[in-house]
Amino acid sequence: MSSRTVIRGGLVITASDEIHADVLIEDGRVAALAATGTPAAESFTAERVIDATGKYVIPGGVDGHTHMEMPFGGTYAADTFETGTRAAAWGGTTTIVDFAIQSVGHSLREGLDAWHAKAEGNCAIDYGFHMIVSDVNQETLKEMDLLVEEGVTSFKQFMAYPGVFYSDDGQILRAMQRAADNGGLIMMHAENGIAIDVLVEQALARGETDPRFHGEVRKALLEAEATHRAIRLAQVAGAPLYVVHVSATEAVAELTRARDEGLNVFGETCPQYLFLSTDNLAEPDFEGAKYVCSTPLRPKEHQAALWRGLRTNDLQVVSTDHCPFCFSGQKELGRGDFSKIPNGMPGVENRMDLLHQAVVDGHIGRRRWIEIACATPARMFGLYPKKGTIAPGADADIVVYDPHAEQVISAETHHMNVDYSAYEGRRVTGRVETVLSRGEPVVTEREYTGHKGHGAYVPRSTCQYLS
Repeated sequence: MSSRTVIRGGLVITASDEIHADVLIEDGRVAALAATGTPAAESFTAERVIDATGKYVIPGGVDGHTHMEMPFGGTYAADTFETGTRAAAWGGTTTIVDFAIQSVGHSLREGLDAWHAKAEGNCAIDYGFHMIVSDVNQETLKEMDLLVEEGVTSFKQFMAYPGVFYSDDGQILRAMQRAADNGGLIMMHAENGIAIDVLVEQALARGETDPRFHGEVRKALLEAEATHRAIRLAQVAGAPLYVVHVSATEAVAELTRARDEGLNVFGETCPQYLFLSTDNLAEPDFEGAKYVCSTPLRPKEHQAALWRGLRTNDLQVVSTDHCPFCFSGQKELGRGDFSKIPNGMPGVENRMDLLHQAVVDGHIGRRRWIEIACATPARMFGLYPKKGTIAPGADADIVVYDPHAEQVISAETHHMNVDYSAYEGRRVTGRVETVLSRGEPVVTEREYTGHKGHGAYVPRSTCQYLS
């Protein structure tokens, strides 16, 4: 049984084009586009017709950095693959790439299998996996080759969190050398965790226990130093590097310098660094704990460098690093000791809207919005043109977006499984109206019509920015 849908009358926006066009969808894929009102468009027939007059028709968002059900600090991220992917869909994201975790002493395969088991049959939208490498040894390095062959083509390492995920420079170099050979992409959490632990210990000894000290000990210079070191190790290994959750002016400068040198170095930032600051971390009565994440929120003046980096393409991607912990019972684990506050913030539902607000505010243009939220993450992680664009042959992951609707972001109305919103009370212009995943309506005129198990696992090819 063939199924056809036509989306009529909208402004189709991709990373490269804007055109008033009708979109024909057949059997879960984009079959054709034709300028609205032309004979070609008039010839499109379908069982389901979606009127997008006055609306944008955009590719579904690709969030390349989420942590569903992630264990951290004695607890777990509050969103399951079921709740997290449903919330993502509500926010116009139709693909996530989550992080499977290798535990020290265990194989990559064990970690990957565990994450497949969590996700399979539970997702509302399509998903892929990166692999967190916590234990670099000869067996791990061999496994990296096997994972690349089966579509897990990116590997995350940590210069932070000694005793948990931390890798030393030698382990990082070995993994980078392997990635240089097998085509994988190394993703780096770039903070000098060894130095940060010293500063944490000293702050606690001085009685500095409030959430705001989380930001003060995780210094911007230690992010910049680690970013510089990761870049040079990647250069020695001849490997590409993707630095996650860049938050500081000084770190952006390191990435800019490396890219000016022609290195295959890429950077991601997140909405929390673009819209929030240390002012939030300093909120009284332990409220600042809601905003504890790593890298930490920075003083407001860092935001200008991040926006500039997104405009100049020294930063290429905006992902969420969605890792939600409830304020009640989870963030509260750190009352009296900021180092025990679970690191992470909710955001998978808010990214597309916040970035549209950035268009309204003049930080970026409409096509750049789609580029940093859809097309570039799809290319970066080997999903393009199946994901990230609206073109014949692409998966029909499409959002009908109302650019004029106003909304107020609030925990009372969001769909993430967390008891607060990092953007509580923020008024934004623009709202998701209808979401298709592979042609199937997941959100229909602001009603959830999806179901768990629709989302399929997507094996990925290697990074499409490497020559």
